[in-house]
Amino acid sequence: MLRTLAFSLTVLVGSSVLANTACPQHFAAGQRPVVTNPKLQARTQEICFRAFAVLHSGVSRTPLFAAEHLTRQNVKNAGKLSRKDSFHAEDALPESDRAELSDYARSGYDRGHMVPNANFATRKAQAESFSLANMVPQVHESNAGVWAGIESATRQLATAEGDIYVISGPAFVGGNLKKIGNVLVPTHVWKVIYSPSQQKAGAYLITNDNTRDYAVLTVSKLEKMVGLSLLPDLPQQVRDAGMALPKPEPRQDRRKTPRPEDDFTLRDFTSLLMDAINRAIKH
Repeated sequence: MLRTLAFSLTVLVGSSVLANTACPQHFAAGQRPVVTNPKLQARTQEICFRAFAVLHSGVSRTPLFAAEHLTRQNVKNAGKLSRKDSFHAEDALPESDRAELSDYARSGYDRGHMVPNANFATRKAQAESFSLANMVPQVHESNAGVWAGIESATRQLATAEGDIYVISGPAFVGGNLKKIGNVLVPTHVWKVIYSPSQQKAGAYLITNDNTRDYAVLTVSKLEKMVGLSLLPDLPQQVRDAGMALPKPEPRQDRRKTPRPEDDFTLRDFTSLLMDAINRAIKH
């Protein structure tokens, strides 16, 4: 099995934080994100797959993040491979920490990929992407809508630039969180992109509901929200400056004429976050 399991290890040196990983090839500058929120640090395990890596939480029974180095060649080769579903519980995790298929069954939520299967060029890598260690509960309209649009826009950027580093994950905002079985349902889902050619980074953020809105924000703003140092070995100015990210487009249905209301709407980060918090309070 080309997969290794490592417990989360953080080494503090003065004011800088170095993250050790068993699979540096999946991360920008070879350094994986660091958990900065103490509430997220318990029961974390790194899993290195062939084409991506996750830091899994036994508390939420989801990944805290999933990371990959996405290249133009990967995207080209993946486009030749049809989808073959193989959802499965992750046997590299203790049963007491992992999600099971029964948690998602009849829950009303999708098993939402953090690293999408459409990015992978081999059957073995694709099969690993269907591990529940790479999944979070997602509202279907979001998973098949704006999130799929963001995934497609990310592949287009990798094709245009040659290679990018991508980190995706859930956010759990507020104290009134839902569960399906033993799995926490995130309030938001996010995707960070770092472009080596531009030396820039930015992030997408969406709410885990049936809206078609998304926000684009700096990595440093997202880091404060999710309790992770996402690009720990990159200069602070890169994390603060932001990056122009491509607009996600809805999937085209040739049987229908595109309508303006089908488009996804770019929202201000603060208003997107506050709307989600207000909806959570009402429910």
